[in-house]
Amino acid sequence: MQITFIGATHEVTGSCHYVEAAGKKFLVDCGMEQGPNIYENQEIPGMLSDVDFVLLTHAHIDHSGNLPLIYSRGFRGKIYATAATCDLCDIMLRDSAHIQEFESEWRNRKAKRQKKEAFHPAYTMADALGVLTNFVECEYNKEITLCEGIKIRFTDVGHLLGSASIEVWATEAGKTEKIVFSGDIGNIHQPLINDPKPTDEADYVLIESTYGDRTHGTRVDYVTELAKVIQRTFDRGGNLVVPSFAVGRTQEMLYFIRQIKERGLVTGHPGFQVYVDSPLAVEATSIFNKHTSDCFDQEAMELVNKGINPIAFPGLKLSITSDESKQINFEERPKVILSASGMCDAGRIKHHLKHNLWRENSTILFVGYQAVGTLGRALLEGATQVKLFGEEIAVAAEICKLPGVSGHADQTELLRWVGAFKNKPKKVFVVHGEDAVCDSFAKLIAETHGYDTMAPFSGTVYDLTNNVCVKETKGIPFVKLDEKGQPIPRKRTSSVFDRLLNAGHRLMNVINRNKDSANKDLAQFADQITSLCDKWDK
Repeated sequence: MQITFIGATHEVTGSCHYVEAAGKKFLVDCGMEQGPNIYENQEIPGMLSDVDFVLLTHAHIDHSGNLPLIYSRGFRGKIYATAATCDLCDIMLRDSAHIQEFESEWRNRKAKRQKKEAFHPAYTMADALGVLTNFVECEYNKEITLCEGIKIRFTDVGHLLGSASIEVWATEAGKTEKIVFSGDIGNIHQPLINDPKPTDEADYVLIESTYGDRTHGTRVDYVTELAKVIQRTFDRGGNLVVPSFAVGRTQEMLYFIRQIKERGLVTGHPGFQVYVDSPLAVEATSIFNKHTSDCFDQEAMELVNKGINPIAFPGLKLSITSDESKQINFEERPKVILSASGMCDAGRIKHHLKHNLWRENSTILFVGYQAVGTLGRALLEGATQVKLFGEEIAVAAEICKLPGVSGHADQTELLRWVGAFKNKPKKVFVVHGEDAVCDSFAKLIAETHGYDTMAPFSGTVYDLTNNVCVKETKGIPFVKLDEKGQPIPRKRTSSVFDRLLNAGHRLMNVINRNKDSANKDLAQFADQITSLCDKWDK
């Protein structure tokens, strides 16, 4: 029984852990790396067609985004997640595949002009649609037996609609070990969704450390502060542009604005309009409305029970088509525009920035973390000019941030969650944090709770039966430097050839599973394989 750490090790994104237990091989999360890539991730061991199933903590792309990729390389197992996570993945993975294909098309047009080799997307829409058929909805707080020796339970961890920590009981040779995967632990008192629920028993724990080195500070009255920003922006005759993540943060902002309108906190601008300009955000909002009973907190449910939609109000406009999006900027009245992406690096938000950054009367309000190297971070740090669509745009608008808005637990709450175990776990692994934060937070947990901790790098293998590290790795920098100090990307094996190898391995598995079929069927199968070989054996 062992675990191999693959992704989100000394990095914040790309969560992926490979477990071998009770004769099964499975993943917990299979996320895409986003933003700066510090270290190389090791490959998932063996052939992906041999992976039996995936356990998914939540729908964010840095936890789910590589599911279509492993499907394209032969994985055909079930994916177990909460019902809300299944619904969100249905829109988010399709959106991710669309982005992959769009980027590939754009790069290939450029490559063709430059007589360069064609670029292949990481995965296609067909891969996303294929893997979505393998999702299995699971209830919160219900023990589920997946197979002999493997039992799981999802617990609401309050990070995103449907997010969960996952308890795994694995039994081998009569001995059971319980592994708890925290997933992303939510911030307390978030609107709409429940606070994180702790788990009190574990032999091994994997805990995220996104905010392991800091606290959110004094909590502000978001409704009051947001109303002030809207008021002064509208009084100047400008627009309030809010770069907002389509899933989670957009719905929270709608929750706040509904209260602002209900309480009349913005005066002199009756019936002001609020545009949600993101097809993904519109779809996500409908999913939030679908999962009130299983995911909403008591305050939100009290509104629902009174017949009030917590995230809808008069003046709310949903923009889906590109024409509807363009039309927003021809509306002269002051308005609120919520648009993705949250860090301003892609999507429709860039068009709204182009139309509003140069206007002294407009405001750009940030309501989420802005990673280093993103346009959002540059604006927050005082950029006076930015390039959008090849055009230099002067920054004259007010740039501000709503402090403390985060979907992640801070250091205090992370320590509270990991300190809830009745007995000391045998080992606590710290993952999903910046390089230095993983180490410092592991040390802090050890000092605070007396736990035995470790911050593994990708490729580290730990024996859960004997509580011993089988293989400890060090981080391999993602890039090397040439003699001039310039980064050289590491060479990777062709992803297309990887797909072919995995397809061949899957074919052998299918052949073995059909060994007891009728001779007539086996003969037909053999003829089909022979014909395929004849075609390609050049």
